[in-house]
Amino acid sequence: MNQKQAKGFGLRGWLLIIVLFLGFGMFQVFTNYPLNILADFYGGSQTVAMILTIGTLLGVVTQIVLSQFIGKIKSVKKVAAIFGILSVIFAWLVAALPFYMTGLWYVAYFGVNFTVTIYALFFLSIIAGQWFPRRKGTVMGIATIAYPVCNGLLGFFATAVFDDMETTGMPAILSSFMPFLIITTIGVVLFLLFVTDYPEQCGAYRDNDKSFTPEVAKAMMEEEIENKRTTVWTTTHIFANRDFWFASVVCGLLLMGAVGAMTQSNAIISNFPTLNYTIIMMVIAVFGAFGSWFLGVLDTAVGTKKSMILAVILMVISGILGVAACVSGISALVVVSLILLAMFMGASSNYTVSVAVQYWRREDFASIFACINPIANIFNAFAPTTVALLIASSMGVMAVFIFVAIAGVIGVILMMIFSANHIKEVDDKYRAAAGKPLDDALAGRK
Repeated sequence: MNQKQAKGFGLRGWLLIIVLFLGFGMFQVFTNYPLNILADFYGGSQTVAMILTIGTLLGVVTQIVLSQFIGKIKSVKKVAAIFGILSVIFAWLVAALPFYMTGLWYVAYFGVNFTVTIYALFFLSIIAGQWFPRRKGTVMGIATIAYPVCNGLLGFFATAVFDDMETTGMPAILSSFMPFLIITTIGVVLFLLFVTDYPEQCGAYRDNDKSFTPEVAKAMMEEEIENKRTTVWTTTHIFANRDFWFASVVCGLLLMGAVGAMTQSNAIISNFPTLNYTIIMMVIAVFGAFGSWFLGVLDTAVGTKKSMILAVILMVISGILGVAACVSGISALVVVSLILLAMFMGASSNYTVSVAVQYWRREDFASIFACINPIANIFNAFAPTTVALLIASSMGVMAVFIFVAIAGVIGVILMMIFSANHIKEVDDKYRAAAGKPLDDALAGRK
């Protein structure tokens, strides 16, 4: 007899969401903050941005290598645990090393960028997709609120850093980073203790759907694990699919625009002297949190494609308003521009999970995500360096907003021609060639 379907996410599901939130927060804090606040003490923004880019790129390359056999990894959690622990160690070093130990600090900053990219953006996202295949948009929408929230705290954090510097002579010191170090360490501990690869392994249910008996749910999990080993979507097939590239590039452009601009939010806002940096960052955090949640809920309700189209439209408007602000000098316009940018910032990390879950089979999710996420994060890796170079150009801050607007237009075009029906056609072809049964599992995907 089937059990009654449950509402909400369940206790274990909420623990996973908290772990996701804290993992994304660790990524935001220990990759963004040092570049945004401490760059002048470690060789300037272009130098620090380059270290971020190299570390993230190596993380991306590692993800691509892992994508070759991701379906054969018996426990994603065990591998993720290694990178999670290393991320925490490097985060503490970034905070603890004084500014005169520049060489060691570079190593620590490189290390945290490399490890947290794999831990938070790759492995945790895979586990989220395995726990919530149907409700991934809502779950990731909640978890990615971490990005605007952490970004909004940047102003207070910067003040603490410089206050401590005046009394100790060290810009990156434990007292300023301590709250973030504590909560990110707690996040990894919670991951180690309470998160499993699949919900059925700890007595929970996929999507917290209790309409199945535990025995049926476990049998479905075991069947899915077996199917992952024989997925028809090999890396070669994935990279040959046009819709994969359309979605990957749009995810990358969203990440590049949002993350790139926010890593230089201090430089952008300081271009408008009437604005109070701390207040503006808090306003951005509030609207950014709403945007992450709203676009995530929209993703679940109407489909990933429509949610992504709205996100890139917000990107276009953000860029246009930012250019208008630079031309007119009207501060209010740049505030609205950054608010819109923050609204799709959190969601931009959500879409790599959503696309893989929404338009491919559950058994193919890990393989698809293992390819789409690193491709999108190549854009993310170059974002800080690109934005720093744009700001250093003759056009200054306005060049950043022009870039955001153009990237948004490209995103709109690519998502309009993205086709779920074409993915199903290709899936049918590959399954027929592999002797697997054809069905309507991918039919009607929005």
